[in-house]
Amino acid sequence: MDEFSLVQKIIVWALPVLFAVTVHEVAHGWVALKLGDRTAQMMGRLTLNPVKHIDPLGTVLVPGLLLVVGASFIFGWAKPVPVTFQNLRKPKSDMVWVALAGPMANLIMAIIWAAIAKLGLGLYQSGFGMGEAMLYMGVAGIQINAMLMLLNLLPLPPLDGGRILVGLLPGPLSWRVSQIEPYGFFILVGLLYLGVISMILYPLMNGFVSILFTLFGIR
Repeated sequence: MDEFSLVQKIIVWALPVLFAVTVHEVAHGWVALKLGDRTAQMMGRLTLNPVKHIDPLGTVLVPGLLLVVGASFIFGWAKPVPVTFQNLRKPKSDMVWVALAGPMANLIMAIIWAAIAKLGLGLYQSGFGMGEAMLYMGVAGIQINAMLMLLNLLPLPPLDGGRILVGLLPGPLSWRVSQIEPYGFFILVGLLYLGVISMILYPLMNGFVSILFTLFGIR
């Protein structure tokens, strides 16, 4: 995609990014609803309308800046869907399922985008012009969803992986880990700046993308 202009890159990435962050958040709210918490539903957040979920910083500015500077990866986030954990039938254990829903939604979307990329590749090889756009958009969808899935599974509150860890650990240890949450964002930014996150995620992301490429025959 290096040969694409900035406008072309924005066109290719816009839809995958919007779907990735929107469906991720809706998945949290939907699972919470099934487990007894109606907060997201009452606030009108169980919708795929991206306008309801757009965070000016995480959905627009951060992905846009990463595209402008030619970053090797793109990520972003939407406004978190509100979940009142006390409303869940089994708050501690149900929190694990609510947190896991987001990354699992990204996994499913990555598979769907792989199928779109495969279809686009077939159309492109058959001489259909729209096939190339589908191929590149599909690859972008795989990459953004892989990045969001793996990043959110890091065991650091308030990331989903941190909340999964809090839900799985025994009481006193769970409480201690949960106390990290107010500082979690700053810890994450520091780890990103130091390159620690890249060292952890790049091999995992490349392996995941390679598996999908192999399974769907995208070459």
